[in-house]
Amino acid sequence: MTVHHVVVSVSSPLRKPTFHDVTAEAAAAVSASGIRAGTVTVYSQHTTCSVIIQEASHDRTFDGTEFLLQDMLDRLEMVAPTCRHEGQYMHPGPLHIAHATGNLGEEAWWSLNTDAHIRSGLIGRSETIPVNDGAMELGEFGRIYFVDFDGTRPRDRTVHVTVMGE
Repeated sequence: MTVHHVVVSVSSPLRKPTFHDVTAEAAAAVSASGIRAGTVTVYSQHTTCSVIIQEASHDRTFDGTEFLLQDMLDRLEMVAPTCRHEGQYMHPGPLHIAHATGNLGEEAWWSLNTDAHIRSGLIGRSETIPVNDGAMELGEFGRIYFVDFDGTRPRDRTVHVTVMGE
């Protein structure tokens, strides 16, 4: 069995959840691997991010978010409302804030991302796609998106793509 791993870098802006289409990068990893039959796993190590497969929506909001992805955010807002102030959720508590500010040099308000943790936990942090004849089986409209739910600050993120098979 062959295993091929690549890391894709993405940057997320301040103040909004973002979707990064990483379909082309995953397809390039499959091609570079030489694997004809197997799987490709796209994974986020970040606890406020997810990886999803969704249909390309084509239409976009004024800020560039595809309509279908915005619809998803709007429904998630009902389940886990955006954290706007301390005390809205139990997390972060005083011990977490002391660790983040004292040991990591973070601003206290950067920890007001509990909604992002809940959303990531509900959605999941990876997708595995079959590879047949050297190509991903995504269907006609399927796209792979890395979702960064944490808009408390701009961030550079990493997406792991692992192709396994023969």
